[in-house]
Amino acid sequence: VKPWIKTSLAPGSGVVTKYLLQSGLQEYLNKQGFHIVGYGCTTCIGNSGELDESVASAISENDIIAAAVLSGNRNFEGRVDIDFDKEPIGTGKDGKSIFFKDIWPSSEEVAEAVQSSVLPDMFRSTYQAITKGNPMWNQLQVPSSTLYTWDPNSTYIHEPPYFKNMTMEPPGVHGVKDAYCLLNFGDSITTDHISPAGSIHKDSPAAKFLLDRGVERKDFNSYGSRRGNDEVMARGTFANIRLVNKLLNGEVGPKTIHVPTGEKLYVFDAAMRYKDAGHDTIVLAGAEYGSGSSRDWAAKGPMLLGVKAVIAKSFERIHRSNLVGMGIIPLCFKSGEDADTLGLTGHERYTIDLPNKISDIRPGQDVTVTTNNGKSFTCTVRFDTE
Repeated sequence: VKPWIKTSLAPGSGVVTKYLLQSGLQEYLNKQGFHIVGYGCTTCIGNSGELDESVASAISENDIIAAAVLSGNRNFEGRVDIDFDKEPIGTGKDGKSIFFKDIWPSSEEVAEAVQSSVLPDMFRSTYQAITKGNPMWNQLQVPSSTLYTWDPNSTYIHEPPYFKNMTMEPPGVHGVKDAYCLLNFGDSITTDHISPAGSIHKDSPAAKFLLDRGVERKDFNSYGSRRGNDEVMARGTFANIRLVNKLLNGEVGPKTIHVPTGEKLYVFDAAMRYKDAGHDTIVLAGAEYGSGSSRDWAAKGPMLLGVKAVIAKSFERIHRSNLVGMGIIPLCFKSGEDADTLGLTGHERYTIDLPNKISDIRPGQDVTVTTNNGKSFTCTVRFDTE
């Protein structure tokens, strides 16, 4: 293993430790540096700890554009594309190229290892102890009430605001009037751009929120682990440090332009300005908006920021459905059109005319979008079911 590779192994379950030991594989993983460091979303999502401080400071102090490769299963940008048939994975002691097929065991060998090492008793013994095996868990004080007692001081679990002003009768259909553009994106905005699950950046609105509540930086943890707190997650929406927003003219990062003032702000802060002033917002995007692994906060977060519609060239299907579920209208540009071809910069204000009666709304129907500078174009509403 090369010295610049950060090695760690975090399986999803304690059972894995047992069968890695039983098969004799863990001994060799340890020799490579792949010791078990914990269980769950640690290595695969980049939660295995910070970069070495000397490396991190060299990057930030010299404004170096750096890259890293993650071994995990996250289907986001920056994955390595290797042709295992043609590209060697290393060189043997004899100087000859080693290909993946040279070291990969046969299906029979794999089946035999599983048969002899992954044993039912391992699962029984691990999960039998799950209710009594952890002394810290057993020391937790549990109130006896039947309803959950929300702790307003908890930075992990907070009562979400979705039901605050809910009425017995649904409010009915409402379009969007004179909305500002919160963000103007190109293609392939993933759910991890919209709601990152990884580490909380030290200068972000979420970090400020936690610091104000006495949480030290070393205890920030990750967005994924704080997904039970809407205050943290709303601040973490569009907080990905690799965000490319056309309103920033090439600058990369989780900020946007507050159109009325021209100020550059963190996305959360700009969204709150719009909300406080009673303005709706929309998002402009390109193709495959919401691609990547399904993430509920990628729809919940924008709703909490006050986003009322996303106008994109196309949507990932689950994310499109999640947007509808959170009351955000997904609209598709007509074929061959997008924000650029229509001359939209994101500095306009947008009005979307939905029919007033729910019975007049049908899957895949056309609606007109108009802007305050006289532009008008037709979009398909992506309510795809009755």
